[in-house]
Amino acid sequence: MPRVHPELEAILRARAALNLAPYHAGTPDEARRSYIQAQAALPPDRGARVHSIEDVSVPAEGGTIGMRIFRPTQEVERGTIVYMHGGGWVIGTLDGFAPVCRELAAASGLTVASVDYRLAPEHRFPGPVEDAYAAVEWAARNLPGPFVVMGDSAGGNLAAAVALKARDEGGPEIALQALVYPVTDADFSRASYAELGGGDYQLMTDTMRWFWDHYAPEEAQRRDPLAAPLRAPDLAGLPPAIVVIAGCDPLRDEALAYAQRLREAGVPVAVEMYDDMIHGFFTMVDLISPANAAVRKTGADIASRLGLTLVA
Repeated sequence: MPRVHPELEAILRARAALNLAPYHAGTPDEARRSYIQAQAALPPDRGARVHSIEDVSVPAEGGTIGMRIFRPTQEVERGTIVYMHGGGWVIGTLDGFAPVCRELAAASGLTVASVDYRLAPEHRFPGPVEDAYAAVEWAARNLPGPFVVMGDSAGGNLAAAVALKARDEGGPEIALQALVYPVTDADFSRASYAELGGGDYQLMTDTMRWFWDHYAPEEAQRRDPLAAPLRAPDLAGLPPAIVVIAGCDPLRDEALAYAQRLREAGVPVAVEMYDDMIHGFFTMVDLISPANAAVRKTGADIASRLGLTLVA
């Protein structure tokens, strides 16, 4: 079996000792309560200091969604990362992903706008894609460019979908997409699922099936490129990409496949592979040192790709 980083080993042992029920064993509401309880047990006030944090409401189809804006400094704003959180389209909160957004804002020197898109199954596909796209459109009107779309896991899926939608619909200009262990397909037959999806590495194949069943239950939906970007017939003309991948993640192979498809389409791609990390590691800011290091590196890479000098 692949070995994980010692700091992660300790976390996985402690989690196993609690014998917690997996998300797929219950209802979406039960999964959300479990997620919030787990977040409440973590050390408070994680992540780097930022100059300001502001909550705003953004118009979206049939209502409004929330957005939390993290500004790193008082200086002139230099660009914006629109961030979509993970959680299988079913769970996740602005509070739960605030630490990584704070760390990312400080590391990149860019404003980070975290999107509180509406969740499945109450809002199935394409609802979360439409919310994410509305958030990027709002950011393009109200926040400084250039613009980066970014997300982790299901949020990485939404970021990739937004990049596709913007290309095809003449939407906001996106300078870069940063995809952190993104969901790119609903194919559970890949080797990384067989090798890593049994539960020893936190994310389980059965949990991913459960997420997909709530988000896009119909087979036709799962073939739609906005649900499964890897199914897009043509990836040419998309923004350059940074793809962050965990080596001990059931989603490893589909993330690698998407990066390869982007390259083959002529899209500049930088892949950052963290061999001894698991799914979810990137957001473990101030819990494991490799998380902070990965966020800081990614933030610096984003700034570099945009031609920006890092703020001291």
